[in-house]
Amino acid sequence: QVQLVESGGGLVQAGGSLRLSCAASGRTVSTYGMGWFRQAPGKEREFVASIRWSGSTTYYADSVKGRFTISRNNAKATVYLQMNSLKSEDTAVYYCGAHFHSWYALTDERGYAYWGQGTQVTVSS
Repeated sequence: QVQLVESGGGLVQAGGSLRLSCAASGRTVSTYGMGWFRQAPGKEREFVASIRWSGSTTYYADSVKGRFTISRNNAKATVYLQMNSLKSEDTAVYYCGAHFHSWYALTDERGYAYWGQGTQVTVSS
């Protein structure tokens, strides 16, 4: 029903920048918002950032606040994650998710019904 295609992952040096993109297709009109989560080896998937399809409300994890910026282009049905001042701790597989269940916050992965395939971000130090 909803397909998510991620791009932009790769290898970057500490202090560098990277921009992730997530193109959505299908029944995206019914989604509440989009979000980025990440998972490092041996750790649970954690919230990174999210944004509503309508309005300007955004949310960020404390660990990325001030360094990452989430944005959207509704016409292109695409959400972006601009990552600046990258640290080795940011190394993880980054997943794009489509939020459907509005009774969960956009910071709660339980509200996300669809996920992209994930894109690897590796920060060298």
